[in-house]
Amino acid sequence: MITLTTVLDILKTDENFRDMIIKGEYFNDGCVDLSFDKLSYDSRDTSSQTLFFAKGIQFKREFLIDLAIPFYISEIDYEVDIPAIIVHDVKHAMSLIAMSFYDHPQTSLKTLAFTGTKGKTTAAYFAKNILDQHNHNKTAMFSTMDTTLDGRTFFKSKLTTPESIDLFRMMREAVNNGMTHLVMEVSSQAYKTARVYGLVFDVGVFLNISPDHIGPIEHPTFEDYFYCKRQLLANSKYAVVNAEMAHIEFIKSQLTCEHTFYGDTSPYPITNSKAFSFEAMGERFDIQLIGHFNQENALSAALAAQQLGASLTDIKLGIAETTVPGRMEVLSQHNGAKIFVDYAHNADSLEKLINVVRPHQTGKLIVVIGTTGNKGESRRQGIGELLNTLPDIQVILTADDPNFEDPAEIAREISGFITREVAIIVDRELAIETALNQTTGADDAVIIAGKGVDAFQIVNGSRVPYPGDRKIAEKYLSLPSHD
Repeated sequence: MITLTTVLDILKTDENFRDMIIKGEYFNDGCVDLSFDKLSYDSRDTSSQTLFFAKGIQFKREFLIDLAIPFYISEIDYEVDIPAIIVHDVKHAMSLIAMSFYDHPQTSLKTLAFTGTKGKTTAAYFAKNILDQHNHNKTAMFSTMDTTLDGRTFFKSKLTTPESIDLFRMMREAVNNGMTHLVMEVSSQAYKTARVYGLVFDVGVFLNISPDHIGPIEHPTFEDYFYCKRQLLANSKYAVVNAEMAHIEFIKSQLTCEHTFYGDTSPYPITNSKAFSFEAMGERFDIQLIGHFNQENALSAALAAQQLGASLTDIKLGIAETTVPGRMEVLSQHNGAKIFVDYAHNADSLEKLINVVRPHQTGKLIVVIGTTGNKGESRRQGIGELLNTLPDIQVILTADDPNFEDPAEIAREISGFITREVAIIVDRELAIETALNQTTGADDAVIIAGKGVDAFQIVNGSRVPYPGDRKIAEKYLSLPSHD
């Protein structure tokens, strides 16, 4: 519950209030005070006591006309018969009002947030498992992969970082469920669209940065993308930063909170790195996820969790038990060939994945991959140019959330950066079946990159059911293979 007076106070304190309009009349202050028992930004989800937020370039006046609501908040006066509060920034208003409506749930949680171009989900899983050792399974998690509000039951979130109303509602539910800690991924879009405006994290972790999510719908330039990523450091009480990441000297110059670095040139390097173990922080850690980058993710989570009270014993146990659905999952065909299922979706993450697989699988290597439609357009060139430098790899280009674009055209765009012949098989299941059918022995491998265990394809703005890469691979593991 929140009152109109409180809403106006929040907006004025944030210097966000412009006008209040009631039937064409302007008011400088409150009229009869009202109470709102619901917040919404969806015109299909309102009640008679809903404070409604009219946001987004797709919002239309007709969405408001038939709503039986007492007030709406907007940057625009839509000139309807519903009283309006006009603000400079509706997303800022929504976040701060939601924070108050749900009674500042962040004050009852120790909050840990991860950002970076890649590794956020894996690092979040490491952190949750470490903190669960420390606080007896009372860690909530908001992740691209899975979200849990009670530490036990998981569901898929539509956004890496939820809209602010949903975010604070979920945080309040986590508190009500007895959770003491929250681990979450914070995307660049979360800061671009003010989903976490006004929220300060106890610990923020910056894993890495490389060009991604650059296009007309997301970030117009790398500078904009990098700026949005850096906002996590500006809104954290303590920071953990990868000392080996690109632009580290600039990041160091911008840091104002207490912080620590990890990596080869930091006080916390990774040493004696092996496939399933590594040394850091003066200890040896067992790890199930192979690859140096996964060890880096584990170390970042360890240092962050330690800042929140986790012991080295908690850290060792948490890292040792961590697995991530769809991240470096390994299956074996009847002929011994290995199948690697991973969410790698840009050139940087794909290159690291290939570099992990290559030392173990020295025979034929087949990569099945696509890129998304209507976002991250720069990935197409990056992936194409990377695969062009690896002429011994067989490439099958396929669909990966094409949305409103033609997946065949996306594949042709990628192939335009590859000078050798590649296969284009738009049907993702058929592409995977084809790849598995081409292995001949235990030295061979198939990398299925991009979707992991996602049980959908985004087509024409909707989630179309899809079994997931792992389930499809499992279906065809016993195929009679041939050259």
